[in-house]
Amino acid sequence: MSAEPTSDGLVLDVRNLAVTIDTPDGPVHPVRGIDLQVRRGEIVGIMGESGCGKSTTIKGILKLLGPNSHVTADAIDLVGQADLAAADNKAMREIRGNHIGFVAQNPFGSLNPIYSIERQFYELQKAHRTGVKKAESREIALRMLHGVGIVAPERVLDGYAHQLSGGMAQRVVIALATTLNPGLLFADEPTTGLDATVQAQILDLITSLVKSENRSMVLVTHDLGVIAQYCHRAVVMYAGEVVESGDVMQVMVDPQHEYTKKLIGSVPKAGEKLSVAR
Repeated sequence: MSAEPTSDGLVLDVRNLAVTIDTPDGPVHPVRGIDLQVRRGEIVGIMGESGCGKSTTIKGILKLLGPNSHVTADAIDLVGQADLAAADNKAMREIRGNHIGFVAQNPFGSLNPIYSIERQFYELQKAHRTGVKKAESREIALRMLHGVGIVAPERVLDGYAHQLSGGMAQRVVIALATTLNPGLLFADEPTTGLDATVQAQILDLITSLVKSENRSMVLVTHDLGVIAQYCHRAVVMYAGEVVESGDVMQVMVDPQHEYTKKLIGSVPKAGEKLSVAR
């Protein structure tokens, strides 16, 4: 597990978050009553089976859900920066990138297929910085790509998303997400579809970037091993609600909720009969 966070300062405070989605058959409520707190230097893992509301929760916080979705909360406080619950679309565009970085599950869905990688770095910086020059933007982009372990950043900058492997594309997305030095990162299943070796490289990369800059991160995953290895605290979701949260080792070793016990018990162990969470 990662080293303990360096500060107790609260970075994100979410209280009673709920999401409602309008459908032809009436409203559905995929997420209800979510409380989530993140402190400086802390990595918080949200875990649970597919469909439990993990991704909907973080997209609700970031206001990245579709127009038929409605988010309510008693508070979505980016402490010292903004009240996200009250922020309009323009304010959220300013917050995303400057204060919050987002690494999505599918990197190719985050990259514009018709813009070169260099132009995407430039458009990002131009949107948040007045008077940025293309040459300056390129230097920053080269530095960021080098920082995420890309050995030929010039070639990548001059190319397009379709020319990248999955692991390379995710490295580019991580570089873009951290270009403006946000203090908080959200990573939504960032290694989906990657082979085991590349998965480990990407997770090591993200967590090292968090620790080196004393950032904070919310990591969404269904992989309990990832939670145990990389996170300080674990939040367990089931059927759209948080059923348990706490220190990651406490949750893993001494789970209190019956669902958490079954979820942990469903992880295959050598020589033991497989248990299925229900």
